[in-house]
Amino acid sequence: MSRLFSPLTLREVTFKNRIFVSPMCQYSSKNGMPGNWHLVHLGSRAVGGAALVMVEASAVTPQGRISPDDSGIWSSEHAAAFAPIAAFIKEQGAVPAIQLAHAGRKASTDLPWNGGGPLDAKHRGWQPIAPSPIPFAPGHPVPQEATAQDLENILGQFALAARRSAEAGFEVAEIHMAHGYLLHEFLSPLTNLRSDELGGSLENRMRFPLRVAKVVRDTWPEHLPVFVRISASDWVEGGWGLEDSLELARQLKKLGIDLIDCSSAGLVPDAKLPVGPGFQTPFASAIRKKTGIATGAVGLITDPAQAEQIVATGLADAVFLARQLLRDPYWPLHAAKALNADLPWPVQYDRAKKG
Repeated sequence: MSRLFSPLTLREVTFKNRIFVSPMCQYSSKNGMPGNWHLVHLGSRAVGGAALVMVEASAVTPQGRISPDDSGIWSSEHAAAFAPIAAFIKEQGAVPAIQLAHAGRKASTDLPWNGGGPLDAKHRGWQPIAPSPIPFAPGHPVPQEATAQDLENILGQFALAARRSAEAGFEVAEIHMAHGYLLHEFLSPLTNLRSDELGGSLENRMRFPLRVAKVVRDTWPEHLPVFVRISASDWVEGGWGLEDSLELARQLKKLGIDLIDCSSAGLVPDAKLPVGPGFQTPFASAIRKKTGIATGAVGLITDPAQAEQIVATGLADAVFLARQLLRDPYWPLHAAKALNADLPWPVQYDRAKKG
């Protein structure tokens, strides 16, 4: 029996298998609103057999978008626009999820296919905000250092975003603490040079991200899970690393977080990553083993046997797939066949199952 295609239950949500769709920015929203592209993009992955389908990083405030065309969840109108998408995902037997995010100093950038460079106010840009006034890279603007009032506002925005996401019908909320965005910037000593109670020691640097985790967990319905995506390593000397991630995971577990989505890097542009198949899986394995919290493995997971091995041997509780599911939205259906697992096809497509 395939472990990859066995169910997983977190709180009162049961995932039909262990294949999760990673949040992947589509840069196709107007004023943060999802549209037909999102319905088809996300809906097709639900039709394709994934157990969880997660919306891209959705900003809790306009200032927190990566680009002007990012998804957002900062108003009731956004929640209403997401509601039919979440409903369709659920109708296909998948769990609808959303990633709540603030881009911090990496905000206000152009679309990737336009080069991804920083934007100024004349070109749809705005002033980024960060823990400390350190630009992401040469040529990027110096971000505004967040004041205590700024952070109180952001905390409230995360809470409101969580409430709106639940109203939209999402059943999992994931807090984005990875890839060099705002909460990761607080965690890493490379980007947090504050001298107040939010900077310095590991305990202090974790303080604001943990406050965000608590307010989201307290706002989110008790019977539904909350995930946190982290960058388990900056891959830079003197930066955030696995031992830090283990302590963060322990604290998140105490707050009632249900799963750690284990990615890495993104904080600085010159990090050297040992990229290869499953290169981040050891982070998921170590955090799961040493803290007892459920984990998801992500990063160059492309082969059914590889995904099966990760879950079957207890390296992680689930696998998050990204680019492989862009190449093939029906990868779970094909993986089930390769692993001799019986994953039902949509009745509309069933006549093609044996083909």
